Amino acid sequence: MTQWERLQQLETVYSQRASDLYNGDEFPMEVRHYLAAWIEGQDWERASRDSSQAAFLFQVLLENLDNQFSRFAQERDSFLLQRNFRRYKQNFQKYQEEPCTLAAIINWFLVKEKEILNDAELAQQVQTLQVQPAAMELESQRQIEKKLKELKTKVEVMEHSIRCLEEQQDEFDFKYQTHRMDSCTEEEKKKQLEGLQKMLNALDKCRRNFLSDISVMLNTADVLRLALINEELVDWKRRQQKSCIGAPDDTSLEHLEKWFTQVIECMFQLQKFLQKLDELVGKMTYENDPIPAQKNCLKSKVDTLLTQLIKGSFVVESQPFMPQGRGPLVLRTNVQFSVKVRLLYKAPELNHVMKVTVSVNNSASQLKGFRKFNVLGTLSKALNMAESMNGGMVADFRHLTLKDQKVGGGGKGINDLSLSVTEELHQITFQTQFDYQGLSVPLETSSLPAVVISNSSQQQSAWASILWFNTLCPDPENVKFFETSPAATWPQFGEMLSWQFLSCGKRGLDNGQLETLAIKLFGKQQSYDNCKISWTKFSKENLPDTNFTLWVWLDGILNLVKLYLSDLWSDGSIMGFVSKGKERLLLKKKQDGTFLLRFSESIKDGGITFSWVQYGNNGEPSVQTVKPFTSADLKQIALPDILCNFRIMLVGNAPVNPLCYLYPNTPKDQAFGKYYSEKTGEENPYLKYLKTKLVFVSKENGCSGVREGPESDLFTQDRDPSPSSNAGDDDVLLHGSERSPMFSSSTIDAEMLNIILDSDAESMIPDEFPSSDLHISPSCLQLPFPECALLPEALSPEMNVNDTLQEFLNCPGILNNITLHIMQEKADDFIRDPGFQDHVYPNTPLTP
Repeated sequence: MTQWERLQQLETVYSQRASDLYNGDEFPMEVRHYLAAWIEGQDWERASRDSSQAAFLFQVLLENLDNQFSRFAQERDSFLLQRNFRRYKQNFQKYQEEPCTLAAIINWFLVKEKEILNDAELAQQVQTLQVQPAAMELESQRQIEKKLKELKTKVEVMEHSIRCLEEQQDEFDFKYQTHRMDSCTEEEKKKQLEGLQKMLNALDKCRRNFLSDISVMLNTADVLRLALINEELVDWKRRQQKSCIGAPDDTSLEHLEKWFTQVIECMFQLQKFLQKLDELVGKMTYENDPIPAQKNCLKSKVDTLLTQLIKGSFVVESQPFMPQGRGPLVLRTNVQFSVKVRLLYKAPELNHVMKVTVSVNNSASQLKGFRKFNVLGTLSKALNMAESMNGGMVADFRHLTLKDQKVGGGGKGINDLSLSVTEELHQITFQTQFDYQGLSVPLETSSLPAVVISNSSQQQSAWASILWFNTLCPDPENVKFFETSPAATWPQFGEMLSWQFLSCGKRGLDNGQLETLAIKLFGKQQSYDNCKISWTKFSKENLPDTNFTLWVWLDGILNLVKLYLSDLWSDGSIMGFVSKGKERLLLKKKQDGTFLLRFSESIKDGGITFSWVQYGNNGEPSVQTVKPFTSADLKQIALPDILCNFRIMLVGNAPVNPLCYLYPNTPKDQAFGKYYSEKTGEENPYLKYLKTKLVFVSKENGCSGVREGPESDLFTQDRDPSPSSNAGDDDVLLHGSERSPMFSSSTIDAEMLNIILDSDAESMIPDEFPSSDLHISPSCLQLPFPECALLPEALSPEMNVNDTLQEFLNCPGILNNITLHIMQEKADDFIRDPGFQDHVYPNTPLTP
């Protein structure tokens, strides 16, 4: 199915976005439709940079248009399409000398289509966050469209009316002048005067009706102004606030731009009508003429409406953003950021005429103690249509920088609000002057409040402030928000937190995960709607028995998901938030080897662990849990590979993998097989080497079992062991905060180990090791080398594998007392068998 076909099958809200995308003439929708397969099969992004490729595609496009034209010529009902395609080809001819420009335009449309499809897909994946416009919102938009249609129709009628009014006045003026010069009898003059009086009465009535129509139109326009500025624009700004912190809301401006443009155009038409009435009065007036009496009042209303509409149409389309930052609205001194403003009145005559200037902290400049900044970079840009592919009036500031402004002693004073650096809110302000058709209006708009940091270590705290502000503050001008920051209700907090997981892992929190967090934070309750969490509890107070806050813990998990677990989180493989008590209840009802994945509650920077159920000889189930894996672990070995190769030691030193089914009953390989890094068959370049792999092995019962007992609140007794606690030999993985699960005790010659590992360019173990002794636990790691690390050269079928291996191992000091346990196969099976042996025998000596 082509991308174009997928777009046509979307729900109304997304298909409408696709339709709006092709409102202009840059790339006709009919061309996109009839040439969909060919268009999507070309590399337009490359063509936009390669002139020869662009020229080739340009010629092929013209040929395809000719072919489509010929097909329409053979169809009786395709006369209009035939005519349109001839016109499309003529329009495309203007790119003859600049085919790269056309390629860039087509590529832009394809990218925008993908964005619409991605938004629709995200909305379907997140059940708790599906963005469905409310019936009231749809009804309000229908009302706007209806009133706009009425307004435009009325303008067209009035254009005809004022022409008739002018003709009627000219006719009266001609007959009146003729009457004055005509030397006829008194009787004839009396009849002429009676006729002229009737004409004047009719003219007066038409003038009054015309003025009345203008008054009615102004009332309609005022209703539209209120709907656009006080409702639709406010809703859009709120959606933009939420989208800055991860909400999957639609923040496109196409609808608002269309509505603002149409209303403003109608107002300028009324302005022209009033000017035309001035001309008519200048030619002829009479006693009790309604135009001089009403025109000034109507003109004042038109100018007021235009001023308010134009001021409302100047908005910040893209909030300040650092390319390498955490998210929008977190800025760092001396680091470039970008921001984009837009005028929603789309007037080609204003292209490159309006200059926009940028400044910082206009609203906060009077707050004592607030830091002050200078803005560096290109501080003035013209609103132009070139920087917006749909022709919008845009000024895109891409290389701005904030620099500390030294005041007084040069240091930060104590501000009136006693706020921390990451609680200070600063705004980027934009100003321009609108001069068009006799109307002059100064325009100003500001970004949402941003947090300005000076060190990357402040990003985490700064992002917490941005989350809190945009979740709870409806007033974007309130830079004193954190003076008396309100508490968040659980529905607000849970929704905000769900958006963070949606942004990091393409899936929000489901109702079960949210309920688990609510229980842990507030205890078991009938309803959590009235439960609240304060700013201090969220970001400042350490959790019980820990040295970190709630936000630090949650943010550590979010980073873990973003960097290493996004695919697993997105497909629902990670249960994530589940209490140990519930975990125990869930697993004990399942078959042997059922396991689940959850986040650790005690690791500051984020950790993930897995627990499984196993049944003893007496048939009693027990739940076992491994020590959590951190980012240091997952950086070296992906979690699916850990799950694939994990082993525990049974009686007789037989290691087996206890993980069989992902909860509730999905076979492990079915759930994670697509993520395994190992390849089979001809895809694996290492099959000609002696086959080894990393295997995690623990002694029998060497797992930290989940304690029995009642469920508890978060961060109390029902918690993972502290990372700083002394783990005994029963831990599956023994490692400190900076150690990998592959290394924990015993010694190894680091220099020699590096020599061996250098032969494998794709080793997942770091290329360099510290010069000091590293530690490896034989109980945890039986096979420390990847598949290709043991033999420096490929083994041909004619070679004696055992002899070659023996020569390699006889090298003095090569292993330095390390006990290796290798799964060995017959030499003639190296190429034919892509698999590995299932068992490792830790205490079997290596023999040739």
